[in-house]
Amino acid sequence: MYQSILNFKRARYLWVALAVSVISVVAYQWHQPIGMPNGGTWLGYTLGTIGAILIVWLLLLGMRKRSYNSNMGTVQGWTSAHVYLGTALLLIGTLHGGFQFGMNVHTLTYVLMVIVILSGFFGIFVYLKYPNLLTVNRSGDTLDNLLEKILKIDKRSRRIAATPNLSQLIDSAIDGCEIGGSWWHQLAARGSSTISIPFAFDPDGQEQPRNNKDQALVIDVLANRLSQLSGGGDEAGAVQGLIANFAAKQTLLRRVRRDVQIRAILKIWLYIHVPVSFGLLAALITHVIVVFFYW
Repeated sequence: MYQSILNFKRARYLWVALAVSVISVVAYQWHQPIGMPNGGTWLGYTLGTIGAILIVWLLLLGMRKRSYNSNMGTVQGWTSAHVYLGTALLLIGTLHGGFQFGMNVHTLTYVLMVIVILSGFFGIFVYLKYPNLLTVNRSGDTLDNLLEKILKIDKRSRRIAATPNLSQLIDSAIDGCEIGGSWWHQLAARGSSTISIPFAFDPDGQEQPRNNKDQALVIDVLANRLSQLSGGGDEAGAVQGLIANFAAKQTLLRRVRRDVQIRAILKIWLYIHVPVSFGLLAALITHVIVVFFYW
């Protein structure tokens, strides 16, 4: 039976994180330091040590994921603990400093920790929600199958283009169709597809390629051309077939770009979470050195 990382072993690590958090809050309320609470008291050092150990341990998740023969618990268990103890770290780190902030390496360490934790929250949301959206969008297909269907439509469209002008239009629409592209295009679920319209179909479109988002422009040009062919004939039949082809391709392209978008979202948060995590480790080491050798 499926078990998510949040309810792993009946949410074992949620209770561990709650226990650690409650003990930390009670100790902070009970502690009566001379002056304002800060990281230099015995409680501050204790919470700081716990926080530092947690940060290093949380960074080890990446290594555990790649240790396929490890006997040190399951990846799912590690990830569940990562989520809950990482959340508890936000409270522990705040209490460690006694809510004292300034323009120094100590506050920098705290800020980096908060960024890592918040990006982790977003990662949890993404991994719990988006895989299901990916499955729904594919409707039983794979991305390769969707791309194969688009390729077959393109081949069929090239084959039925009845005139040189139609062939030029279709070749331009197919060759200028972009899937993926930059990170922005992936996240926006759109491409920078272009089309050059033959002079015979659009006197104003010959000089410069135009945006052909989701093949909408080529469908409009074909529909306009069909309205000019009131007498029917081979070209009218070809244009009707091409309109049907590009309408089907438009639907497939939207699904493919949505697929690319979802997979980009599943990855993009890691480009913040992982580098900032290593920045946090460097800041933590500096923080410890400054406290013990220069404080």
